Amino acid sequence: MSTPNGFPQHSGACVTRSTEGGAVQDLHAKKAGKAAKKEAGGNAALTFEDAPSAGTALSETLKLLPDDLKANMKMKLLAPRPPQKPRLERAASLDEKSWRRWRRFRTSQESLTDPNETSSSNGSLQEASLSPPARGRASPCYRCCHQNSLHSSPDASEASAVGKSRGSTSDLGKRASELSSAFGGLLRGKAFAGSKPRLSQVMPARPLPPLELSVASPSLRTANRIDSDCLDYRHYSQHKFGRVSTSLSDTRLHGNGMVYNCSTDSMKSTFSLLTPIRSKDVRSRSYLEGSLLANGALLGAEELSRYFPDRNIGIFVATWNMQGQKELPLNLDDFLLPTDPDYAQDMYVIGVQEGCPDRREWEIRLQETLGPHYVMLYSAAHGVLYMSVFIRRDLIWFCSEVEYATVTTRIVSQIKTKGALGISFTFFGTSFLFITSHFTSGDSKVNERKLDYNKTIQSLTLPKNVPDTNPYRSSSSDVTTRFDEVFWFGDFNFRLNKDRETVDSILNQNPETDVSKLLAYDQLTSEMSRGSIFKGFQEADICFRPSYKFDIGKDSYDTTSKQRTPSYTDRVVFRSRYRDDIHAVKYSSCPVIKTSDHRPVFALFRVKVRPGRDNIPLAAGQFDRELYLIGIKRRITRELQKRKEQKDQKSSSICSIS
Repeated sequence: MSTPNGFPQHSGACVTRSTEGGAVQDLHAKKAGKAAKKEAGGNAALTFEDAPSAGTALSETLKLLPDDLKANMKMKLLAPRPPQKPRLERAASLDEKSWRRWRRFRTSQESLTDPNETSSSNGSLQEASLSPPARGRASPCYRCCHQNSLHSSPDASEASAVGKSRGSTSDLGKRASELSSAFGGLLRGKAFAGSKPRLSQVMPARPLPPLELSVASPSLRTANRIDSDCLDYRHYSQHKFGRVSTSLSDTRLHGNGMVYNCSTDSMKSTFSLLTPIRSKDVRSRSYLEGSLLANGALLGAEELSRYFPDRNIGIFVATWNMQGQKELPLNLDDFLLPTDPDYAQDMYVIGVQEGCPDRREWEIRLQETLGPHYVMLYSAAHGVLYMSVFIRRDLIWFCSEVEYATVTTRIVSQIKTKGALGISFTFFGTSFLFITSHFTSGDSKVNERKLDYNKTIQSLTLPKNVPDTNPYRSSSSDVTTRFDEVFWFGDFNFRLNKDRETVDSILNQNPETDVSKLLAYDQLTSEMSRGSIFKGFQEADICFRPSYKFDIGKDSYDTTSKQRTPSYTDRVVFRSRYRDDIHAVKYSSCPVIKTSDHRPVFALFRVKVRPGRDNIPLAAGQFDRELYLIGIKRRITRELQKRKEQKDQKSSSICSIS
């Protein structure tokens, strides 16, 4: 049964046939077309041209078919379309011919790659008939639909004997739109992928595991981690408050891998970089009264690990005999902020002997140098002995009340120039004691200096209200045994047991930092090895030149008539209750500060800190606010002056020609 346009009606069932069966059916269709041409007087339009190469291939394929397949093969004749009158149109240019060929090739490729396509585009009939069979097994629906496209293609009349006619004007409009769309697809990178058919994208059988985009170091990920009882805070907050990470800061932090997602190693909560706290925890906790809870304590292990994952803090300890000079150095950066190491410390403790008359000005200069990241936790004085303790402003909440005590070793003197000053406090669960001293001077007064030491350890009445962290290892006759970590620094006045000429010859022979020959004559090293002073204390290796005695403002040692022998009078020693709790990182002097006959000496330490309990009197964040504001204002003023000087210097260097 034929349709009104002369094509046979295709059955609804999709018959599966092999490539050879399709070739046989195409051959019969060509024979039927030739018969119709003879009946119409030679004016009928064939369905497609009879290509010699294609005919030869079909005949060869037909010979290879088995007999039983030929017998069981069902053939359907293809009735030709009625003849059409030729219409004269303009001849196509070479560009149009090339575009048409390319369009037919592209549509044939699309029909190969898209199994859901039900009709062929214009010009795909010839390419589909002459193209070699595709590799692989085609689906039955695809073959049936492809046969439909061969039968229903309106371009079957292209191969008529009339020549290159293309139909009516509407057909030309359709072809022009097809060419424009094809050219647009070419610009978008979709067209002409080559002679091979394009393969569909292969999808994995199961979803791939998510990639970890965290670029933070393990110490950064473990720092400030969320409490174990608040692990579901982020999930709870998103559902409760309806926030799905819409903030730019939160999205970038989580999306760019700066936050280790949803684990105990996470940096912070979704809302901010602060640790989330439940309302019930706020109700139950009372830090100032003292909480004995092991979980969630202010000074407990969780809070300590959040701020110090390795439980080590950096401490800067320095001593300087200022010789009572009113003039202060213009810049203290080289003293307090050495370039090695690269990072500043968590705590700064500076002890001064024979301090300047204006102690407040000295403290302001320290605050100005350290900047807004640090606050002065405490400061004390004993005559001209000064000590200042600076700490990072976000760590002041973990300190106990600060206590101090003094000892005078020279009673006959109205001005307290010799003696000791001690400051103690507890940081988390570790107790600290800092002592600065000025012992008796004189080359041969070693015994007097040992007496000063003994009087200091017996007379310093510390701690007072803050409980001892380990009273079973304490001694009432030695203050240094009542604290976990002890740092003792100052002008100990121990000299070198050698004449000036010998010391100068050693320094001249070795202008670098090799001073091992000088230390063989050091009085303090000798007495410590005997155990007569600073029992249980250690000192880092000395790799700097003697810090005493210099000509003021010069790098030369004493050139006066006294010709004092250069010596290591300024020292920093330390001891700990527990082995290997204190690690010396650097021990050096600051030769650029020349306002005194002493050079400042400093040491950098890494100190292990243990968790504590909230049953101690806390400082509750107290610091010297007035000093902080004055120091910051000074810092801003200095920066503005520096910028103004640079601007004036640039403007003065420009010459104007009139």
